Amino acid sequence: MAEIKSLAVVGSGQMGSGIAQLGAMHGLHVWLLDTDPVALSRASKAISSSLQRFVSKGQLSQAASTDALRRLLCTSKLEELRAADFIIEAIIESEDVKKKLFLELDKIAKSSAILASNTSSISITRLASTTSRPRQVIGMHFMNPPPIMKLVEIVRGADTSDETFHATKALAERFDKTIICSQDYSGFIVNRILMPMINEAFFTLYTGVATKEDIDTGMKLGTNHPMGPLELADFIGLDVCLSIMKVLHTGLGDSKYAPCPLLVQYVDAGRIGRKCGIGVYDYRKLPEPIKRSPRL
Repeated sequence: MAEIKSLAVVGSGQMGSGIAQLGAMHGLHVWLLDTDPVALSRASKAISSSLQRFVSKGQLSQAASTDALRRLLCTSKLEELRAADFIIEAIIESEDVKKKLFLELDKIAKSSAILASNTSSISITRLASTTSRPRQVIGMHFMNPPPIMKLVEIVRGADTSDETFHATKALAERFDKTIICSQDYSGFIVNRILMPMINEAFFTLYTGVATKEDIDTGMKLGTNHPMGPLELADFIGLDVCLSIMKVLHTGLGDSKYAPCPLLVQYVDAGRIGRKCGIGVYDYRKLPEPIKRSPRL
C-alpha cells in the first residue's frame, strides 16, 4: 500500500480532535469532520491550545505548531473526505450509529482508503460487514487524550487484510505510539479489564462499603494508580462507561458484566462526568458568596 499522506477524522470530541491533532503534528493533511459547527469550533480552539502547550514545554517548535494548524481543515461536509487515504471514526459509542456512518463512508471514500474505528469495545467485524471493503476495515483504539497517551490498541476484524493491518501499524508508529493487538472480542484488551474494575467501584459505592473519596484513595495509594476508578470514570464519561459495560454484558453473556444500578442511575440523571460538570464528583464552580459591606 502507498504511504499514507492524508487523514480524515469523523467526530470532533476529545478523542477525534486529539487524533486529528496527532495527524497534523506528524505531517499529514487532516480533515476533521463534525456535523455540529459549534463542536468543530470548540475542537479547533482546543487543538490550538494543546499545540501551544507543547510549544511552551519545549516539545514542539512554534514553526511546527503553525505548520500543523495549516494542515488541519475543519469541515461539516462528508464529501470532502473523498481524497483521504485513511479515515478514522471517533463518534458516539453506539453500534447502530457507527454502522450507519461506515455505510456512508464506504460510498464516498476512494477505493484504496482504509476505514478505521476508534471504538473501545464494539465488534470490528460487524462494523466492516456494512461496507463493500471489509478487508480495509480495522480497529484503531487510541487512549484519552490521544496526543499524550502512548498506547494504540489495534483490532483486526474477521476479514481485515495483512496489508490493512501493516498500514495501520505503520501509522501508529509514525505517531510514536506503542502498539498492542487484540482479537475482535467485546471490550478488546484494555476495556475488558478496566471497565469491570470501574463497575465494581460503583458497586462498592452503591452498597455502602466506602465513600467515593476512600474508594479512589484506596486504589491510588494502595495500587499506585494515578487516578481512582470513580475519578477516572468521570474523566472518561459515565455514559461511555455504561455503553461499554452493556457491550461486554451482551457480547460475553456473563452476569458479572451487568452494569451497576448506580452507574445507570447517574447516566439517566444526566450526571455523566467532567464534560457536563457533574458525575460521581461535582466539578461545577460554586458562586462566590456575596460580601456584605461593613456598616459604618
